[in-house]
Amino acid sequence: MSDPILVQRDDAIVTITLNNPEKRNALTKPAWQKLGDVMEELSADNDLRCIIIRGAGDEAFAAGADISEFPEERSSAAQAKAYGEIVTRTVKAIEECRHPTVAMIKGACTGGGLEIACACDMRIAGESSRFGVPINRLGHTLAYPELDAILRLVSPAVMLELLLEGRVVDADYALRVGMINRIVEDWEVEEEAKQCAERIAKGAPLAARLHKKMVSRLKRPEPLTQTELDEAFSTCDSEDYQNGYRAFMEKKKPVFKAK
Repeated sequence: MSDPILVQRDDAIVTITLNNPEKRNALTKPAWQKLGDVMEELSADNDLRCIIIRGAGDEAFAAGADISEFPEERSSAAQAKAYGEIVTRTVKAIEECRHPTVAMIKGACTGGGLEIACACDMRIAGESSRFGVPINRLGHTLAYPELDAILRLVSPAVMLELLLEGRVVDADYALRVGMINRIVEDWEVEEEAKQCAERIAKGAPLAARLHKKMVSRLKRPEPLTQTELDEAFSTCDSEDYQNGYRAFMEKKKPVFKAK
């Protein structure tokens, strides 16, 4: 059996491929586990600048969990809870990754695949891509953390539309409701995602990491502490900041070292 999660590194950019094209890149329980392991390992790599997540082939980003293993792995509430804890941990690892993440979406992006995409910082989709959570056909529900990953982007009304009707919507609809960032022609998806990652990689990594942290924090309702307010200025003590503004003044390209 081929490796369900492939990792390819190109300098400071890593591409993770969900690799089960025969089943539209559906994730088995071991695949969910490995994806979480990989994301936690990459998050700790200080030399990285961006991570792209994609599906193998052109038919799907990921169609969700591999239903064929449900009789053995998800046939009761207790089993479903244990399985769900692995999925939750993986989605959280994507959301909390220090480095910016980009979902490169072709074809079907449904169920757990949509959770993975929504946990990324950006989503670039082909014009023929499709999105949904048709879990009502299984008699199953999403766990709270899985719901939250999608609800961070769409309204409760849209979330319920997807869940209650089991609708699979097109890219235009997904863009209108804020589920994805941009649509390009199918043949442009890979190049657009690559260029997006390269633009991110050229920026100051400490600033990118802090911006991710700050945006995530602002989603929580409690008032900001003085320590949190002060942290917004912490990058000004970095070597990267000194290099950045000096390079700008001298009309040179900055060299950032995440220091």
